[in-house]
Amino acid sequence: MPALFPADSPSLWQALATILTFHGGYNTAVVLIGASAIGVAAGVVGVFVLLRKRALVGDAIAHATLPGVGIGFLVAYGLGLDEGRHLPTLLAGAALTGLAGALAIQWIVSHTRLPEDAAIGSVLSVFFGVGTVLFSALQGLSAGNRAGLEAFLLGQTAALGRADAELIVGAGLVVVVLALLFFKEFGLVCFDPAFAGSLGWPVGRLDLMIMALLLATVVVGLRTVGAVLVFALLIIPAVAARFWTERLGTMVLLAALFGGFSGYLGAALSAAAPRLPAGALIVMVAAGLFLISFTLAPRRGVLAQLWYRARARRTLGRPGEGTIGGGAAGGGATPTDGGRPGGGAPPPPPAGRKAATPC
Repeated sequence: MPALFPADSPSLWQALATILTFHGGYNTAVVLIGASAIGVAAGVVGVFVLLRKRALVGDAIAHATLPGVGIGFLVAYGLGLDEGRHLPTLLAGAALTGLAGALAIQWIVSHTRLPEDAAIGSVLSVFFGVGTVLFSALQGLSAGNRAGLEAFLLGQTAALGRADAELIVGAGLVVVVLALLFFKEFGLVCFDPAFAGSLGWPVGRLDLMIMALLLATVVVGLRTVGAVLVFALLIIPAVAARFWTERLGTMVLLAALFGGFSGYLGAALSAAAPRLPAGALIVMVAAGLFLISFTLAPRRGVLAQLWYRARARRTLGRPGEGTIGGGAAGGGATPTDGGRPGGGAPPPPPAGRKAATPC
């Protein structure tokens, strides 16, 4: 089994500490910034995707981008752009096939009797199968083998150059700015689309905008996280943030922090251990944050729920508690029952008698 580090390399912790403090070189620092930016963008967009219940659509779009990467490579190679490794061309091809996948899902749902989950599963499987076959064919070519297309499956940050990282950072910042500009509109559409429509808001267009931001985030994150795992970076930070708060603004902020930290630490681990896929490491960091939130969140966490239930059992198990006023259980009089044991109104007069009237 090959070692993760050569014999003369520093230990994992030394290398990781050097990289995390931005002393691992200029290119490594740029990669960390790029991975953090895409993590922040994925966290922000993932909140609206989760609340709008479009998570499975995002997974299908992520897998549908794979054929576009292969097509973009063929186009770039034919045009002589960086031997087919021209990142903007590759991402443009991914965006086109991702959009085609989203439109295919919408068409199947609108024109057939298939439910949405069946349409999503069909589109995801077909596009991912086509992309896998295309990648296998391109890997057999000498140019395709040198292009490093396998990095788009599981992610690879080590091969990112300065221009690539700048493109990722710029696109991530644009996605975050647009999401914040339409924060109020997206929030209302996610929680009450019928009310938003009654106010005259274009619910359909706002939905399309959320899907466009989702597609942009997926495409930009392909090189960093990979097509297989970029969906996880969209959803896991948002789900983890949901455990900590009931407010949308706080949830967006926490998801952005969780996603940014996942990208930062995962990219650093990938730089310290280049043989490990960057996407898997980033998702593992995000999964760790999810487990912490799932366990330790103050109101929705597992430990908090167990404490609340134990407290409720102790309260209900005490004598005289758990009943209104404690009067029914103890038979005592209450201020509103006229001093009658057991409470309640006085009994009616016997038949044939009139009730006494005060003088």
